[in-house]
Amino acid sequence: MVGITPLKSLKMTHYMTEVPGVWMLDPILKRMEAADTAGNAQEEGVQIALELAHKIRGYEKQVIHGLHIMPVGWEDIVPRIVTEAGLLQPGRRGG
Repeated sequence: MVGITPLKSLKMTHYMTEVPGVWMLDPILKRMEAADTAGNAQEEGVQIALELAHKIRGYEKQVIHGLHIMPVGWEDIVPRIVTEAGLLQPGRRGG
């Protein structure tokens, strides 16, 4: 299972680099820095989460068997990510 934490701000992004077991790639850090400067860090964080979810779905029949969205104080963003990433399958509920 892979966990994704939608990044809400540049401050949160920097904090996540200090969390054991969390990998923050330099391109993501640079994107969040640029988005913070432009004033759209939250939306960039959502876009990054969506991109990761789409990539992870490509491995669902191989080694990855689940996606854990961990919103860390931003729970209201989860439905958007689930919907836009196409994570809900008709007739199937999470759990």
